[in-house]
Amino acid sequence: MNPKRSNKTMAVLLLVMIITGALIISNVLFTMVTHKHYRSGVDVKEYKEPDTYSSNVLKANRGTIYDRNGEVIAKDEDTYTLVAILDENRKGINNTPAYVKDIDDTAYKLSKVLDLKETEISKILRDAREDGLYQTELGLRGKNLSAETKEKIDAMKLPGITFTKTVKRNYPQGTFASHLIGFASYDEESKEIQGQMGLEKTLNDYLSGEDGLEVYQKDVNGNVLAGTKHTEKYALNGDDVYLTLDSNVQLALQSSLQKTMKETKAKKAWGLVMEVETGKILGWASTPSFDLNERNIKDYLNVPSEYLYEPGSVMKGITYAAAIDSGNYPYDKTFRSGVFNYYTDDNGKIIRSETKTGLPPIYDALKKDHGTITFDKGFAVSSNIGICELLTKYLDPNIFKDYVVNKFNFTKKVDIPFIENTPGHMNFTYASEKLNTGFGQGISVNSLQMAQAYTAILNDGVMVRPYVVERIEDPNTGKVVEEYDTKVVGNPIKKSTSEYMRKLMKMVVEDKEGSGQRYKMDGVSVIAKTGTGQIANDKGQYGDTYTQSVMAAAPADDPKVMVYYIFESPYLFNDTGTPFKETMKAALVSSNISGESESESNEQNTSSSNKWEEYQMPSLVNHSTEYVEKKLKEIDVNIVKIGNGKSVLRQFPEENTSINSNGKVFLLTDGNTITMPDMKGWTKKDITAFWNLTGIAIEMEGNGSVTKQNVKAGKTISKDTQIKVTMK
Repeated sequence: MNPKRSNKTMAVLLLVMIITGALIISNVLFTMVTHKHYRSGVDVKEYKEPDTYSSNVLKANRGTIYDRNGEVIAKDEDTYTLVAILDENRKGINNTPAYVKDIDDTAYKLSKVLDLKETEISKILRDAREDGLYQTELGLRGKNLSAETKEKIDAMKLPGITFTKTVKRNYPQGTFASHLIGFASYDEESKEIQGQMGLEKTLNDYLSGEDGLEVYQKDVNGNVLAGTKHTEKYALNGDDVYLTLDSNVQLALQSSLQKTMKETKAKKAWGLVMEVETGKILGWASTPSFDLNERNIKDYLNVPSEYLYEPGSVMKGITYAAAIDSGNYPYDKTFRSGVFNYYTDDNGKIIRSETKTGLPPIYDALKKDHGTITFDKGFAVSSNIGICELLTKYLDPNIFKDYVVNKFNFTKKVDIPFIENTPGHMNFTYASEKLNTGFGQGISVNSLQMAQAYTAILNDGVMVRPYVVERIEDPNTGKVVEEYDTKVVGNPIKKSTSEYMRKLMKMVVEDKEGSGQRYKMDGVSVIAKTGTGQIANDKGQYGDTYTQSVMAAAPADDPKVMVYYIFESPYLFNDTGTPFKETMKAALVSSNISGESESESNEQNTSSSNKWEEYQMPSLVNHSTEYVEKKLKEIDVNIVKIGNGKSVLRQFPEENTSINSNGKVFLLTDGNTITMPDMKGWTKKDITAFWNLTGIAIEMEGNGSVTKQNVKAGKTISKDTQIKVTMK
């Protein structure tokens, strides 16, 4: 190494460092004296260093709950909370005010959009400013604002008015299987929406998502610095849940129960609609109920699964099934109805007495005497004496108990996913308890237990568990997380027993003295077992309020749907059966069995157009409209022709699917012009069919059938036409 060269280099470096240091010191001194940056001239008093790091949680959406047809039952809805910045030191870009500068003008403009008076807004803002608050909100009426309201306020460009994004749980149907669905709301502890009751609570782990994280830089005024924002972790939305419920059936059941409440002056009413062979629950309701959005809850009890009651004579179906299946049924024998006196011998055997004993006698309903009748007839007229005769002369009570507890699974919880249910109990020690249990007194059950037990009676001896959650899907991947299907939980009776029981249940409806005559329907054969039971008070004494019910199924020869319908009333036998039949019709239509069209419900009209028939749809695609119209004259349906073409491009329902009398057949033709149909009376199913065939979106408001439409019938429409219908 050359020492002279090295020393020369060091000298040059030292000189550069001295000059650089001198420039820095002079620049600092200049800035200290003038308060301006030497090179740029920027006033340093106005400059503020940005925060190096800020973050924002990206909230995940809670999963959506759907019915079996994809209609939304519960979903998250983006909402906004208005925030007013009051600190005068807050500046925006180019030092523009980023705070509420003119309180009066701000209050005036906000009052035009919010549900707040100008004076209220003005007072909130002034009080906050006087208290030295950096920012304030406007109370409850400034929260949960819709996106539409936010956009209106944004358009005003009011300085200092900002929003924080929030989410609320929305239930589009309002009152809809409310105790079953439950609700979710914001939880202060977890800082997220949590299920509080019902399926919203039991499915919370699936419905809840995982929040993401967004990071960025901002200045001390809170302004985000451009180009610094990025997502560190994306939010993962919660799983979606699909239920077995059918909206049309559910709404029909709710409406029917409300009518029954009014008709019978009932204190409460509830019901289940279920597919016999699968266990899928199509309808689940109790009333009084509540609006899921307003949450005006008076009673949190989920009646169909948690309420225990004495079922009354519906239990006779279990008693008769046990006698028949065990080989102890007296097919051709008779018994004397009217009153049943009894005592027990030294061995504990129950014996009927011709005279009064020290034990309370048992009577048929209203102490009616049916005379000497067969046991088949006894089932049809729902005789309590017939049950007592069975359990004293033919069916050993211990065998009966084995069927009740171990084969039909009463007193045990129903294995239904995500729904808690109360098992119930049975008193079966004394003679009175053994006899009473046979006709549904002295045993407490929940409705799920009874529905499950009757699947065996209606389904060739195969007992399936009820269920309401069909599947759980990950919306991020489309993958099915969990799926539920039909589950056989026992074979308590033989197929032959089931067949004979269905014959007896048919007599209940069709026998001229049958207890279920009021449930007979035109066009479809219904089988049933009615029930009437007294309700015990807190002291265990039977009062003047009764449980009245019907377990019914259709079609009689091959039951597909069951309706279990119950209400409590101080009045006996004042049920016309009409509300129940409206529910049964909706269930039949939903399952494509047979029955009246969805828009018809007048029980008194017995014209041919109201007769229920089921047809198989022929192939109509690629045929001329003239041919199709002639073809469809062979079946009793209504044609909805879409477009002015001469040939059919698509049809609904599709080939080989079922359609009922008075159902609508939609035909999309090859024409270029589509005119607006008269949609009054159309159901959601009809609207969805039209939408799918044409691709023309339709906004639906409400439930039921269409009562109003914003586009007049006959007007030419296209995919750009905004169509809105109101349904009731």
